[in-house]
Amino acid sequence: MMRIQAALTESPAGSFAIRDVDLQAPRADEILVRITAAGLCHTDLSARAAWPEQLTPMVFGHEGTGVVETVGDEVTGLTPGDTVSLSFHSCGVCEPCTTGHPAYCTAFQLLNSSGGRADGTTPLSREGAPVFGGFFGQSSFATYAIAHERNAVRIPADLPAAVAAPLGCGVQTGAGAVLNVLRPAEGSSLVVVGAGGVGLSALMAAVAADCTPVIAVDPVASRRALAEELGAKATLDPTATEDIAAAIRDLTGGGAHHVVDTTGRPEMINQAVAALRPRGSLALVGMGTQVPLDIMPLLLKGISVHGVIEGDSDPAEFIPRLIELHRQGRLPVERLVTEFPFADIEAAATAMREGRAVKPVLTFG
Repeated sequence: MMRIQAALTESPAGSFAIRDVDLQAPRADEILVRITAAGLCHTDLSARAAWPEQLTPMVFGHEGTGVVETVGDEVTGLTPGDTVSLSFHSCGVCEPCTTGHPAYCTAFQLLNSSGGRADGTTPLSREGAPVFGGFFGQSSFATYAIAHERNAVRIPADLPAAVAAPLGCGVQTGAGAVLNVLRPAEGSSLVVVGAGGVGLSALMAAVAADCTPVIAVDPVASRRALAEELGAKATLDPTATEDIAAAIRDLTGGGAHHVVDTTGRPEMINQAVAALRPRGSLALVGMGTQVPLDIMPLLLKGISVHGVIEGDSDPAEFIPRLIELHRQGRLPVERLVTEFPFADIEAAATAMREGRAVKPVLTFG
């Protein structure tokens, strides 16, 4: 056992509290990572809000980066001292995993959001009582985390930790929706609905893919301004635009080729369908519940609708690709980031909810 600090959620929908907890040594197929930065994502907050009481206290966090301290005997691809970006976990043996689509691993829920390992255990405890974790195979809201070879990607040591952290989920989700799923042709039009961390990552990827025009839709003026700085040719405020779909059709000469929705809001998704040109594509990235859609526009225009998790990414392949785009200056992730000390995690969550921080990243001094 080693004593670490972790941000615990001690009751359903409770706030984060920094506490001392105990962490077991890694098993044969696990690694121990000293966390240097961890992105805060809306998924952490939505999971916290709905987390079952029987799985508390719980440690969230799924955009970690850090340095490998120890590896288990069965780990062959990583060594102590490696800098890694942590992402979602996957089994590696099911059909989606073996065909390059581990985001759709058939064991995804068990490995990422069950409150522990696949066998039901947790490496965390407090005064002898279990502390639940294993969130996305890492639980990186902590000074140290147990992770796995499959969800730890070796990255250059000189990549700033605050840039590396969001690559594991938010950036790869937005950028992957564009580069892995929609795969737009050069010169095609692309609209991003919702200019948060995921949406702006999609926007940067669209600009990097030479889409034109790239358009962002968001009610927050500061985010629309940032979208324009990152390459959007136009932005729209849905609270001040009477007909978003018509405005997009005007801006794109008859309709967008592609739309990425990050909101999960039924009214925005229906507007997105109406904004597409014939044979256009819609990528749904935002978490939601039910969306009533008129099927006739889908049929009559031949619209393709893609549900997308984690950008349909294989992190081992895609995170290095994102890093290369960043090196080229085409994916300036740092423009999205606001850094907070780990101790200020609840303030970071509040800033994100209130729209004052696009991508909060916790840093560990």
